[in-house]
Amino acid sequence: MENATKWDLVPGGVTAPKGFQAAGVVAQVRKKGRRDLAVIYSQVPAVAAALYTQNQVKAAPVLVTQQHLAGQTAQAIVVNSGIANACTGEQGLADARQMALWAGEMLGIAPEHVVVASTGVMGVPLPMQKIEAGIRRAVRELSVTGGGAAAEAIMTTDTTPKEYAVKFMCGGREITIGGIAKGSGMIHPNLATMLAFITTDAAISPDALYDALRWAGDRSFNAVTVDGDTSTNDMVVCLANGLAGNEPITGQGSGFLLFRDALFEVCRELAKMIARDGEGASKFLEVRVKGAACEEDGRTIARAVAGSSLVKAALFGEDANWGRILSAAGNAGVPFDPDRVDIYLGDLQVAARGTALSFDEDRARSILEGREVIITLDLKQGGAEAMAWGCDLSFDYVRINAQYRT
Repeated sequence: MENATKWDLVPGGVTAPKGFQAAGVVAQVRKKGRRDLAVIYSQVPAVAAALYTQNQVKAAPVLVTQQHLAGQTAQAIVVNSGIANACTGEQGLADARQMALWAGEMLGIAPEHVVVASTGVMGVPLPMQKIEAGIRRAVRELSVTGGGAAAEAIMTTDTTPKEYAVKFMCGGREITIGGIAKGSGMIHPNLATMLAFITTDAAISPDALYDALRWAGDRSFNAVTVDGDTSTNDMVVCLANGLAGNEPITGQGSGFLLFRDALFEVCRELAKMIARDGEGASKFLEVRVKGAACEEDGRTIARAVAGSSLVKAALFGEDANWGRILSAAGNAGVPFDPDRVDIYLGDLQVAARGTALSFDEDRARSILEGREVIITLDLKQGGAEAMAWGCDLSFDYVRINAQYRT
């Protein structure tokens, strides 16, 4: 796909599309002196679609947001970092609903039109007085330049904020899609400890928005793995307020496909930022699977390789142990003939037809010493391709997670 011919990058993240404002403030939810509460607001009601964690244990804000978005409409998002409001019982549900109530009152909208999200330590109650003060301050500070502050406010162990936006022409109208995300650890397909909030000024039907988000999410956020753990709080929410003035996008026509591909571009780049920022990571990993029988098979195998602890440890140690790659592919639960598989590290082929090749170990180590490493498997089973993203498994990952609550 030749993305550059379809859309242009623009600054602003979630405030790049028309009619959106955002803010990120210091509410002192957990750590002093850092932004930890964000509000995103559309000046008009927006069509809404969302994806949620597949973990059976779902945090209070996920449950409340699922209820609020049953009507497929929202106008604001309120999110705090530092405390997840997960495993907090009835009080946690009441607190999540109260966050929506406060935001709704301050913005002059129905609380049911407020998305609620939290991320951080589980099993700890929210400091509601600080939350209320933070929401009030964030609403006062809402701005069309506030996307960056909002991206910073949703971070936990992230080392850098994550935002991305594109614009493109559709039916003679300029449409913009922007997003922010957080995620560094507890990351695995079916979402993970990640939040992503996407805004667009496109006019689009609820069903078309959900279909586009589901398609893009499967190939981006659900193709990222850091450590094999899926969290209780994950969600991806997309709001479309229609202020671009385009003919409403429905069905599977050319307008839908153009929108879907642009949404995928935003989701994919945010997902790759998450993989690059994996807890303790020193290397970014892209796994490419070629020659799969179907795209889903390719995605499953790519995710299995990217998520293998043995592959990730070998990547950290810069060890060209390609047998671990083939073994991880075989553990994916997808039928293929291992005697037909070729494996590459970068552009260096290290295995052919499932067996070893004589290759230059020094060149292989040089490839693995890079900050970004590409592993390619050619299954020779069909014509489908897929990708997944991850990172290495370092000593620092253990240190960060051994001391997460302290």
